[in-house]
Amino acid sequence: MFGSIFILSSIVSNAVEIEYWQYTYKARVEAVDKLIANFEKANPGITIKHTNFPYADYRKKVAIAISSGDGPDLVQLYYGWLNDYRDSGLIQPLPKDAFSHSKIESDFFKMVSSMKVDGEYWGLPTAVRSLALFYNNDLLKEAGLSGPPETLDDLVDYAKKLTKRDASGNMIQEGLAFDGGIGQTHHFWREVLVRHYGGQPYSDDGQKITYNNDAGVKALTYLTDFEKTHKTTSNGFMNRGQDGFAAGKVGLYIDGSFRISKFVKAEGLNFSISELPGHNGTRYNFSSFWANALSSKAKGEKKEAAAKFLAYLTSDEAMQIWLDTVGELPAKPSVALVDANKQHELYGPFIRGLDYATATTFISEKPQRQSVVDAYDMVVLQGMSPKDALAKVAKKEQELLDDFFGN
Repeated sequence: MFGSIFILSSIVSNAVEIEYWQYTYKARVEAVDKLIANFEKANPGITIKHTNFPYADYRKKVAIAISSGDGPDLVQLYYGWLNDYRDSGLIQPLPKDAFSHSKIESDFFKMVSSMKVDGEYWGLPTAVRSLALFYNNDLLKEAGLSGPPETLDDLVDYAKKLTKRDASGNMIQEGLAFDGGIGQTHHFWREVLVRHYGGQPYSDDGQKITYNNDAGVKALTYLTDFEKTHKTTSNGFMNRGQDGFAAGKVGLYIDGSFRISKFVKAEGLNFSISELPGHNGTRYNFSSFWANALSSKAKGEKKEAAAKFLAYLTSDEAMQIWLDTVGELPAKPSVALVDANKQHELYGPFIRGLDYATATTFISEKPQRQSVVDAYDMVVLQGMSPKDALAKVAKKEQELLDDFFGN
């Protein structure tokens, strides 16, 4: 456990209550409740108040509460929000005496280094994410398909064979579900498709857009063709891709391991999971995570108690509990890569995908995500060419980067 590795600089001496905030997601709430119960049993002087809010309201509530001196002592944030939280003064660096940088860098997956800015770590995750392909076994069998698609070309072929329409031409079964540019689709385009076609989304230092080229155009064409040309995808079919897949009306769906908990509870759903299809003998993936950070309001014994709980949240024990409860992958190879996890029929494809995954270095995740959403909509809804759509969104996103880096 991390508590035995990260030695806290002092011991919480009196009874203290701290607040932990995250967004509302049933499995994640259940996992945190389990971890709090374990922690409070081992630390009777510390009580943790666990609060969660709907995702749509979460960032606003965190910002208002901490800015007014209220709210959480320990807060969960998406790694792509780090600069926004730092610039707004919502979080503080992790104390180096409690969280050794050398231990972080030796114990965690490399992607966690994105939480280090200006020589300080600003948070740590319990779990990390990658993408994989969910597929409906019954629908594949009905379509005469055996096993998952192995290549990008196979993915197109499978999607066509899995799509069904009624006599009026209305889609009644979706071959491959994409939620436009939202959900995981923008990550799939940026870190998987662009790289498969020989490019990369940003320069190595993160200061320049590098997707506005032939590789980016080919990647956007491939993505939008599912809806525009192949007619195997219908944005909004059964509301969201995850809903259609859970209902047994979608053949193929790309998402993170956190979706497993929903699908295993879907009555009558017979599904399997595979690694993402490759292309020309290579594979790429996207990785991300939610981190736990000390809020700027945490001071004195509350800060000490929050740091102690964070140490437990990043322990081997907590990571395994999180995997078993939520389905998100342990943030340390020592936990993730044990054979029982790596070869697991559901978690295994995601864990193996970490070997070739890239975590995008976001300046501000929301507007950068919107770039892909807008490009997708320009092509599918407005009839713009992928080349022109990319040129338009790349110009706007480059202005965002220039403003941040002072270029």
